[in-house]
Amino acid sequence: MAKAIDNYKELRSQLAFNVDEKYRDFTMKGVPSDRPFIGVRIPKVREIVSQVPKEKVSEFIKVEPVAIEEVLARGMLICRLNYDEMLARFDSQVSYIDNWCTCDIFCAGVSKLIKKHRAEFLEQKIDRLIDSDEEFPVRVGLVLLKASYIDSDYLNVIFDRVEGLANRKEYYIRMAMAWLLAECFIKFPAATTVYLVASSLPKWTFNKTISKVCDSYRVEPEEKEILKRMRKK
Repeated sequence: MAKAIDNYKELRSQLAFNVDEKYRDFTMKGVPSDRPFIGVRIPKVREIVSQVPKEKVSEFIKVEPVAIEEVLARGMLICRLNYDEMLARFDSQVSYIDNWCTCDIFCAGVSKLIKKHRAEFLEQKIDRLIDSDEEFPVRVGLVLLKASYIDSDYLNVIFDRVEGLANRKEYYIRMAMAWLLAECFIKFPAATTVYLVASSLPKWTFNKTISKVCDSYRVEPEEKEILKRMRKK
């Protein structure tokens, strides 16, 4: 059994010890951030985080993260808490997110905690994120919608929120919208097609949604051909 990590200095030491230089050099090109990137693979970050005793989590979360991997670790630690404890620390984690990687991995963890609290979480957190003027809070909101809300109860809520963001021009918001809508199409093709036809989505987001659907192995070739003919010129 691995030795417990009892202080934050040891956490940083473990991250530094597990550098993969090839991974760092390859991955940092696709994860733009103002933070330094150590170069630790995500499964290894998870393994290191798992060695932090649960009673130490609150103490570790108080430390200001520096590297991208520290932001990842902080999010993973928060997602080891119960729903109410996570909720109390959610906004602080969002404030550290400045790239798609720290966003999407945190959202994956949060999604497991909000299954029984979706209505409350939508109102308290997601809608406020989506109303943000900043790029990555909005992306967090959209990725959480994709992770936890694509079902018949919330499909029209998703379309409404996406429509409200239709004119946002930030790259990572537009990509998240396309990803979200593609997943909606895979699960609810008819309803999503109706939304797409009626939407005010600009050409780039509309066509990127279609491209993402067409990249999926879960969509029949005939459906892909119909979508391709819908692309905006």
